[in-house]
Amino acid sequence: MTYTEASMDTLRQVGDELADATVATLFRRGEVGKFNTLMRYLSTAGQDPPDGLPEVAREYLHATSAPPDWVDWGEMEKARLFFLDNNVHISTALSFASMPACYVIPHIAKLLSATHSLKYPSKRMAETGQFTVYLMQPDAFEAGSRFIPAAQKVRLLHASIRHHLQREDRWDTDSLGTPICQEDMIGGQMLFSLLVLDSLHRLGIHMSIDGAEAYFYAWRVVGAMLGIDQDQVPKDLDAARQFFDLYMTRYMGPSDEGAHLTRQLIDLYEEVVPGTLFDPVVGALIRYLIGDTCADWLDVPRTAWDTAIKAAPALLGMLEKIEDRSPLGAWALDRLGHFTTLLELSSLTRGRVMHYAIPEQLKKGFGVTSATPRTNRWTPPAPSITT
Repeated sequence: MTYTEASMDTLRQVGDELADATVATLFRRGEVGKFNTLMRYLSTAGQDPPDGLPEVAREYLHATSAPPDWVDWGEMEKARLFFLDNNVHISTALSFASMPACYVIPHIAKLLSATHSLKYPSKRMAETGQFTVYLMQPDAFEAGSRFIPAAQKVRLLHASIRHHLQREDRWDTDSLGTPICQEDMIGGQMLFSLLVLDSLHRLGIHMSIDGAEAYFYAWRVVGAMLGIDQDQVPKDLDAARQFFDLYMTRYMGPSDEGAHLTRQLIDLYEEVVPGTLFDPVVGALIRYLIGDTCADWLDVPRTAWDTAIKAAPALLGMLEKIEDRSPLGAWALDRLGHFTTLLELSSLTRGRVMHYAIPEQLKKGFGVTSATPRTNRWTPPAPSITT
């Protein structure tokens, strides 16, 4: 599929019919509070819905309780092994590339600043990290897993933001399109899949073609479960590159909200890392992964570490050689990666399970103005837009 400005404009007008209808009914009947309270007890796949859950919610949960029937489970297992082999690097890419890249899209930054759910800066990142960990569990789509209920709730969260902004006339639909539209949802899928792979490549991480394609495929499955129209979504990494390049050039730029969210992100990680000596590494890593132009738009400070961080690929390459040559070293690095990921997620969540609830209102001041082998290595598709 070839994406054009016209086709993107069409995607900009479309939301998620099923989730939007469910949320509209819950608000119309005054049942959102009851839904949020009862859904806290529905956290694993296969659970019976709690007594008292509104009927429209039961119908929605039934309709979204299974992955799409086209899922290739062999590819999903490849994706899981790829994640296990690269979990620290993927977490780094999500935190220091994907999230800042969201902030460099002004209307997305405004949306992320819109809900009362951002009670502390780490919440949005914690939700993303927890969601990814749920996805990459071996039983992610089986009874007892946490992934499917999380996907169901995130889909309703998106619908509720659309509901508030459109119903309260706080969104310029004529110029900005539908909030969290199909174009933005596909863009988000690219931020958490293709951009992660780009970042791993920039860090010098060796990825097989099979591993990279499987990771991208897993996020296609996620997109389907989050209400993305599968007739419109990129089916492979070349198509993903073409969509993502066009999407970013359409929208990326500076904004006050983007800079503020980035400052929160940097402050959060400076707080997590002991002492102050390595605090500048956070901004330097963001700048290295997203580039100077985007980093300047987000007011990422420049420091002496901006040069030193360029040695990261060489250091990671040394660690990969240890992993390749020593089974014991590979085991130790895998365990270190596992515990580092868990420690990072625990720090972000404050040790709690993150619950994805429908926000009953938005901020009052919100406003919008405008294990894989080292052979057959994957490299990113070439840019589709030249200047």
